[in-house]
Amino acid sequence: MPDGRVVRGVEGRADRHLARGAGRRGRRGRRGGAADGRARDAPAGPGGTGRGGAVRFAARSPRRVRADDGTELYVEVDAGEGPGPTVVFCHGYCLNQDSWHFQRAALRGALRTVFWDHRSHGRSERSRSYLKGEPASIDQLGGDLRAVLDAVVPDGPVVLVGHSMGGMTVLALAAQHPELFGPDGRVTGVALIGTLAGGWDSVTLGLPAAGAKVVKRVAPGVVRMLGRQVELVEATRRWGSELAAVFYRRFSFGTKDVDPGVVRFAEQLLDATPIDVVAEFYPAFSLHDKQTALAALDGVPTLVMAGTKDLLTPPEYSEAIAAALPGARLVLVENAGHLLMLERPGTVDRELVALLERAADRAGTGPLPEELRAAGDEPPEG
Repeated sequence: MPDGRVVRGVEGRADRHLARGAGRRGRRGRRGGAADGRARDAPAGPGGTGRGGAVRFAARSPRRVRADDGTELYVEVDAGEGPGPTVVFCHGYCLNQDSWHFQRAALRGALRTVFWDHRSHGRSERSRSYLKGEPASIDQLGGDLRAVLDAVVPDGPVVLVGHSMGGMTVLALAAQHPELFGPDGRVTGVALIGTLAGGWDSVTLGLPAAGAKVVKRVAPGVVRMLGRQVELVEATRRWGSELAAVFYRRFSFGTKDVDPGVVRFAEQLLDATPIDVVAEFYPAFSLHDKQTALAALDGVPTLVMAGTKDLLTPPEYSEAIAAALPGARLVLVENAGHLLMLERPGTVDRELVALLERAADRAGTGPLPEELRAAGDEPPEG
């Protein structure tokens, strides 16, 4: 796939990826105050059971990585046989590493891949510094990403893939350690999917301007209050599951034409995040401003993707990132929402393969495995 800028990307059905029935909702477990968070059912497809059961991947190696404040981060490493950079995936707010289900399946066995749960999310421990009274921050997540790299990818080229808060995490790392991204840096590729470099307070959430201002003004206080009433809120979430499902769908997907199994899987991921974790990170987005950090990515093969109907990180924020990086590839996927990697996995997979080819060329690791290169050449589905 040639380099350059793509203004629009269109995909129809991703039949070889879509689920056919993830069943029950995920449990809201607790582990040291953190959500257990791993979805008990995942969409069937490459790497899945095909029966709506738990995903099983060969050569999966779980690790615990200790962050600067002692918080234990849950990391999984999938071994790969082919040459090329190690690919590290950073998930979004209120999700966990399972949100990369389809991409993990697509790369399985071909390249070494790393998936980790942000602090307080998934199987990672609840943030120790937050429990001691320190506010959560995106900068802290950038430090966590550096800890993961030092522990499981201490050398060799790396491609960083971030969705939403995960993309912000990548930019925080770039601000803290620009040398990793420079001409002699180890980061040979970056993918920023449904994310923003700053300006969260200007996001309207699809509301009229006046309504958006009211919501943004009262939301921090409301979320804080709910975070102090954990048991009550969690019980209410269970009672109001149908209402929650409507809310999740509106802010996750761009159309109603999404496989029901994928929708249920997304609900599991979001449901597994306790309200106090939601409250923990929400204030951090207003403080996130890493627009100057984009300079560190100049010259690094970069993919910027967003859905045209993303209400949480609207496409104009991805356009702004791409405008600051003239060599970046910008892909706006028609009628897709925020969970782009679940809603349009075929498009995301193809674009990632194209990015990995550029990253491998920059790193001098040789061509990608043939099966990956063939997948990158497939025409859009639909």
